[in-house]
Formats: sequence, C-alpha cells, structure tokens
Amino acid sequence: MSDDSATTSDQNTDEHSTKGSYVHSGAEFKRDTNYINDRITADGRDGWPVEAGRYRLIVARACPWANRAIIVRRLLGLENAISMGICGPTHDKRSWTFDLDPGGVDPVLGYERLQQAFFARDPDYPRGITVPAIVDVPTKSVVTNDFAQITLDLSTQWTEFHRDGAPDLYPEPLRDEIDEVARRIFTEVNNGVYRCGFAGSQESYDQAYDRLFTALDWLEERLTDQRYLVGDTITEADVRLFTTLARFDPVYHGHFKCNRSKLTELPALWAYARDLFQTPGFGDTTDFVQIKQHYYIVHTDVNPTQIVPKGPDLANWLTPHGRESLGGRPFGDGTPPGPVASGEEVDPEHSPLR
Repeated sequence: MSDDSATTSDQNTDEHSTKGSYVHSGAEFKRDTNYINDRITADGRDGWPVEAGRYRLIVARACPWANRAIIVRRLLGLENAISMGICGPTHDKRSWTFDLDPGGVDPVLGYERLQQAFFARDPDYPRGITVPAIVDVPTKSVVTNDFAQITLDLSTQWTEFHRDGAPDLYPEPLRDEIDEVARRIFTEVNNGVYRCGFAGSQESYDQAYDRLFTALDWLEERLTDQRYLVGDTITEADVRLFTTLARFDPVYHGHFKCNRSKLTELPALWAYARDLFQTPGFGDTTDFVQIKQHYYIVHTDVNPTQIVPKGPDLANWLTPHGRESLGGRPFGDGTPPGPVASGEEVDPEHSPLR
C-alpha cells in the first residue's frame, strides 16, 4: 500500500523513521514508502524461510505502525516463535535506540541502535531507520521493514507456529474487501493525520483536514450498524485502524491539529475503539505515556518546547461500549490470547488497564 496523494515538493519523509525534520514550508507531507521488502515465507522464496527462533521483531510501542505488529504477533500467539526487542519512545536523527534495556543494549542482538542492523545488511543504507523491522538473529542484519506486509505475513506464512485458537485476521474470502478498506484507511486516516500535522502550508493543511474527516465520517457511518470493519470478526483492517484511533485524542487532535472532533465525540468510532481496547491484544499492548513522549518530544518542528501534556484522562477507555448488541465474534471460531508474555507487559502506570 502506498500514499496516493499528490505533493507540492520532492521531499519525502517518513514519521516512523529517523530522518529529522518533518515539516517543510509550502509542502504537503508525503510518506517515504520505499522499504526493504524481502519477505519471510513458508517456502523461503526470498531466501528467508519461516523458522522459529531465527528472527527478532524490533518495535517501539509509541509508533502506530509498529504497534500493529505487536498486536498481530500477540493475537496469533507467535511470542515463542519470534522474539521481540523494544526500542524507547524517542530517537535521534541517527536511529531508534534500545535505551529501555539494561545498559542500553538489546540483549539478543547486542546493539545499542537499530541502525546497526540496517548497516549490517547495507553499510551504505541511505534511508531512514524505521520500525517495525524484522532482524535475522544469526547475521544480525535486517530482513524487512515493510510494515504493511509484515503483519500480513505473520497471518499467512507463520501458520505453523500460530497458537491453538488463533484468529484468522486475513480470511481468504474477505481479502479483497479487507484490502480495499485498509487502503482507504491508510491513505485517508493512518497517513491522513500526518498530512495534517506535517503540512507546510495552510492550503495543504486544509485539504488534509477535509480528507481526514471525510474518511472518519465514512467510518462512523460504516461502524454504526456493524461491530467490525469487514465481516463479523476482527481482521487486519481493524488492527490498522485501531492504532490511529488510540492516538487520536492524546496526540492527533491537538499536536497534529486534527481538531474538528475528538474521538470521544464520534459515537460509533469511540464505542468501536473501546470495544477493541478492552479486547486482549489491543489495550494491553498500548502504552499511552510512550505514545505521548514520542510525538511531543521528537517532533520539535511541531512542538519546539518538547512539553508533554498530562492529559487526557484515560479512564473512559474502560467504560461500557455496548457493541455486543451488534453481534459479531471477536475471534471467530478461535479464542482470546492468554496473558501477556513475561517481560512484555506495558508499564501499569502507562495504561488505564492497571
């Protein structure tokens, strides 16, 4: 999937990378979608066969694109097959760093910076260092940072290692519809908030704002009478929307000027977001403190003071949502995932689930 919007500048950037400035005067934000697109597959056709214990998923809880991979890995029960390294919520212009680990070093890779895994693959790697990324542990080099494909492959290529009762997040009969819905969500919502926040002119901001809320109104209508985006179970499309909704009021409404409505003022979307948040795999992978730290500290061209707001109050994420009345089976014929793996829990002070 790629951003199909026009741009008034040749400048490409990518919020979940480390390329520095994001706002360019007079320009519309355009995401850099050139990723390392090798795939880890059951047949190993790209040279990277599915193999338990061989790969390490590198994420940052703050990043919505990485948060998708955390959710999908947990829903499918792949914790024992693919280890996970967690970067801190902020980064410098060089790289995401492992500052949450003892000594600031990833205990499996022995790296201080994710950049080292990219340079292990290509010493002259010219692009931003992005999360999520999957690293080959034996060679300590990155395999892929193609975030959209990573989650699809976790669902379709790693089935040998899915837990008993794992949901089918990308059911074959619904894939065309999932792809269509997810494409609009990406261009208009996931990426749309960044077009607002990183707009370099009033005109580009106004256009981005209108596109974003047109899409949110479409989603509000779609979700008024159905519990999930496609079919009657949670799918990849829901994962992709949730991570933007979780960040909407804490970050995008104010920091990115997406302020026509708060999420809490959109009845169907707010109930839908709470429904997912209260579902194992979603809320228990969401770290609101790290989310706010990332955006408000890293984006100095948007927030030069780097002051992180204390609000909003998050207790309302646990209020009843009433979506059960619409039917639906969250995990289809499967079951919810068990407790969060030891060492992967969100700090209880960073979540209303404490």
